[in-house]
Amino acid sequence: MKFFHDLDAILRYEPVTQLAAEENGRCSATETQLNTSPTTDSMQEMPGDTGEEDSVSNMSEDLQVADIKKVSDSDDVTVNTTPENRAALHITKETAMTKIPEDEGDIANSTPAALEATQIKKETIDIDDDSISTTSEDRSCTPVAKRMVGTDNHIPLEEAQNHFKVITVNDTGAGKHWSDNEVRALINIWSDEKIQQMLEGATRNKEIFEEIARRLMKRGIDRDWKQCRTKYKNLKYEYRALQKENEHLGNPRRKMRFYDEVDSILRRQPLGPSSWGCESSSLLSVGDVTANTGSLSIKRKTWNDEVSPVPLKKSASENTILHFQKLLTERVHTVTEGKKLLLERLCKQEEMQDLNRTQLYADPSVIQQVPAPAPAAAAMAPAASDLKLGKKVNEGKTKEVYELPDMPGCVLMQSKDQITAGNAARKDRMEGKAAISNTTTSCVFQLLQEAGIKTAFVRKQSDTAFIAAHCEMIPIEWVCRRIATGSFLKRNPGVKEGYKFYPPKIEMFYKDDANNDPQWSEEQLIEAKFCFAGLTIGQTEVDIMARSTQAIFEILEKSWQPQNCTLVDLKIEFGVNILTKEIVLADVIDNDSWRLWPSGDRSQQKDKQSYRDLKEVTPEALQMVKRNFEWVAERVELLLKTKSQGRVVVLMGSPSDLSHCEKIKKACATFGIPCELRVTSAHKGPDETLRIKAEYEGDGIPTVFVAVAGRSNGLGPVMSGNTAYPVVNCPPLSADWGTQDVWSSLRLPSGLGCPTTLSPEGAAQFAAQIFGLNNHLVWAKLRSNMLNTWISLKQADKKLRECTL
Repeated sequence: MKFFHDLDAILRYEPVTQLAAEENGRCSATETQLNTSPTTDSMQEMPGDTGEEDSVSNMSEDLQVADIKKVSDSDDVTVNTTPENRAALHITKETAMTKIPEDEGDIANSTPAALEATQIKKETIDIDDDSISTTSEDRSCTPVAKRMVGTDNHIPLEEAQNHFKVITVNDTGAGKHWSDNEVRALINIWSDEKIQQMLEGATRNKEIFEEIARRLMKRGIDRDWKQCRTKYKNLKYEYRALQKENEHLGNPRRKMRFYDEVDSILRRQPLGPSSWGCESSSLLSVGDVTANTGSLSIKRKTWNDEVSPVPLKKSASENTILHFQKLLTERVHTVTEGKKLLLERLCKQEEMQDLNRTQLYADPSVIQQVPAPAPAAAAMAPAASDLKLGKKVNEGKTKEVYELPDMPGCVLMQSKDQITAGNAARKDRMEGKAAISNTTTSCVFQLLQEAGIKTAFVRKQSDTAFIAAHCEMIPIEWVCRRIATGSFLKRNPGVKEGYKFYPPKIEMFYKDDANNDPQWSEEQLIEAKFCFAGLTIGQTEVDIMARSTQAIFEILEKSWQPQNCTLVDLKIEFGVNILTKEIVLADVIDNDSWRLWPSGDRSQQKDKQSYRDLKEVTPEALQMVKRNFEWVAERVELLLKTKSQGRVVVLMGSPSDLSHCEKIKKACATFGIPCELRVTSAHKGPDETLRIKAEYEGDGIPTVFVAVAGRSNGLGPVMSGNTAYPVVNCPPLSADWGTQDVWSSLRLPSGLGCPTTLSPEGAAQFAAQIFGLNNHLVWAKLRSNMLNTWISLKQADKKLRECTL
């Protein structure tokens, strides 16, 4: 694109290298192309080899037509070199590219920043994001712009259609731009061995791409399965087409964006650790500089070590060559290593920001309750092998907590292979428990965090450890019970085991091993006047913890139900984040923290109670307990996915209602619900309206229709009278006739059930409540939203009473 390098330099936090034209009056060194025949009348150009004017615009999302721009002859200069190869040196104008020093003086005066910008830039034509055909990769068609000598450089439309295949996708947002961070995440998931095997088996399997979309959602990227499938096929198509073009024409190896990453997957090579540090199309690894019969040549190396010598224009003496080789290699190595390190950290920061980003459509007071992103230091965290541990902050019966000097505000939670009961009255080593507990905790915290619950969890660091925000822990164990069992029966004689609490019963216990963790009341906790990280624990904070405990229990209870497993009770702890000064869910939630009864049958219990009930701890008994823990660890990962599907289809009577409909779509995204927008009029085209209805009824996906029609609303009633699917009216009322127009949505004939809501966000929430009946992930977001709204009101009331609002 125009000004790509200037924008790239800004967005990647790199200094823009200025042109040095005033020094020697020469143009900057640019990308070069080795032509196979100097006598041909026509020249084939790979995507990206042309200058700024030789570009193809992005596909229009509405018309999906490629705008092919005229190729300018003035950008090309051909120079003949030695008779042995008579290759043409193709020079293209680019910005932000510094010249390659041609003598010792230039080399000596060159700065590291100038050498850093000495790159051979290769970019593919940016037909981005779902606009390339999804036709079979075996079909012989290549995205190559042919340049005809003797013509006006226009490509006939018929020929252009052969070069650029256009895909037509239902308006599910598939045409939206994929950012580099999103593509990296997609490729990272694609590189997973299991995903690759599934894709090889059936590339059109919808469930595979739903799994990919779910994994992207875990990273904070909202893409539906159709978008993932289209982007996946586009990457493969462009890669295969590029390979075929190179084989046919014998051209040097060309690159597309993310070429190396896609190449490593399709060739079954492991992704290099630095491959995510930068785009493969943006940076050139300069391998070496060699003498070539009186001329300098730079070798460009790919992962396949295919070399394309590009002779430079100026000759130099052998001493100059050697000096140039040594100095350039050293400087480029230093600069590129620094760049890789910087870009790797920036990419990790982007991924962590995406992972912790939670969209919330409610009012500003509710937005304050969105889980805060991890500290900036956490986003810049080093790799596992480079993680430096500080002093031990705390050690419990089953875990150790360490400071992280390189990540201020974060700690490492290291699990132990130890299982205890009765405040460590019974204690045994169970090999593998640390990894099992860490997996369970990471999945549970990820589920809660994605739902919108504030937690201390940052990310899983290793098999046995995870990184968390540093909190000052509140010494209270909060217990939520649905079924009466265990110690509750001892404290409340006369209550039979199995008694169910509606709503769940909340209890609290002060952490004091010497006194066997006595039960406390709210009054005792308030009167204790605890203060942690500058926050005094008063009535507001106690209420927030109590209400959060119930919401967390209900979310996990709902999540276990699809697996026919009953969550009996749950124990959790809270802490005060030392950076944000707010109460968050902290510590761990593993198989020690709850009771789980498959099919509601206590005899099948899979939690730590099976260890507590042992009369004698033998190796065989410990193996039985370990199998129970493994059973939970295997199934806890299923909490992050759902078999239930659903979508919202917004029907608008006119394109003028698009802004109103976009609000509905945005609100649906906060609940993780796919949303499609369509234009149809029940008055002007009832047959088309019913055809669209039949289209969505026919594929079997549960659908909620939202009718957006102003003035006389016939769209909602017509849909409601002709489908068994739910329909909700959401008319965009105007200021002049709104009070009269709304009656067409409210006063309906008998036999129609079509509710009306005026708020776009309310329409999305109505749909989410319908899908939440069978989708625990949607239900969790709804439940968390309720909690965060309640907390925001509670905190606002506290500030008002303190006269600080």
